Amino acid sequence: MSFWDKFKEIKKEKLSPKQILQEYGLIVLGTFIMAIGYVVFVSPLKLAPGGVYGIAIILHHLFNFPIGLSGICLDLPLLLIGTLWLGPKFGLKTVVGIVSLSGSISVLEYFYGYDPLIGLASNPSIPDPAANFIIALCGGVLIGIGLGIVFKTRATSGGTDIVAMIIGKYLKHIPIGTLMICVDSCVVLLALAVFKDWTIPLYSWLIIYVSGYVVDKVIAGFKSGKAVLIISDHYDEIRDRIFSDLDRGGTFLHGEGMYNNAEKKIIFLSISRKELPQLIYFVHEIDPKAFLSILEASETLGYGFQSLREQALSR
Repeated sequence: MSFWDKFKEIKKEKLSPKQILQEYGLIVLGTFIMAIGYVVFVSPLKLAPGGVYGIAIILHHLFNFPIGLSGICLDLPLLLIGTLWLGPKFGLKTVVGIVSLSGSISVLEYFYGYDPLIGLASNPSIPDPAANFIIALCGGVLIGIGLGIVFKTRATSGGTDIVAMIIGKYLKHIPIGTLMICVDSCVVLLALAVFKDWTIPLYSWLIIYVSGYVVDKVIAGFKSGKAVLIISDHYDEIRDRIFSDLDRGGTFLHGEGMYNNAEKKIIFLSISRKELPQLIYFVHEIDPKAFLSILEASETLGYGFQSLREQALSR
């Protein structure tokens, strides 16, 4: 099947003008936040936390090339290669993300200057390690927030993740996430070779870790809850208290005891963090011998929690 046959098979998303405006607005917002992280916090310390813009930062400090222009010059060939190699998976949103990120970085470079924090980083009155650590941390958080917002629209900002996908096509036994870390680490080591400073990879890997953690939080949501499994012979009383005290529902699961093969009814429910102490209190009050297993739920969607439809449309 030819490239154009694949392209014609892509289904267009049926979105209202308001939803289209919202999604592309989020892409622009996310890339602008990422640009702040790169220009204001990361570049002044000569850090290269992987990706195309890590290479662009290296080129900027070596040859004074503009970061935004270097980034798009590297991104567009990767996008073309990825599309030809993997098929047209990236779409208009990714093109908008690439152009928007490069444009935002270029605008910040023009109005803010190339090295806005270089004075802070080199100020002898401020301890360098502590100042640089805070600057790198802030950069990682902003890059993670911006990238998470872009990912929630089902777009990407391009870059070396395309390289990882191409490698993954041939090394299918290696997870894409692992390949992305390897590709980004090569950029980090390149920065070490260029700048001859061992602190650069340490701070760069810190940014990679922090931004990855923040991306997961932005995508999954910060309103995490708890999933609870309750095993008790007084399940009816506990169920009634869940209804009356928490105004929550749940599900009975049928189980069997491993020791005596007795049939068990297991209560499964999702609750918020603030409701957990109340649940533990009245379960203990009803049955001190009850068994509770409390699990972390990164996100709870559906009736009584965040709307499943709204969250599906926001991704």
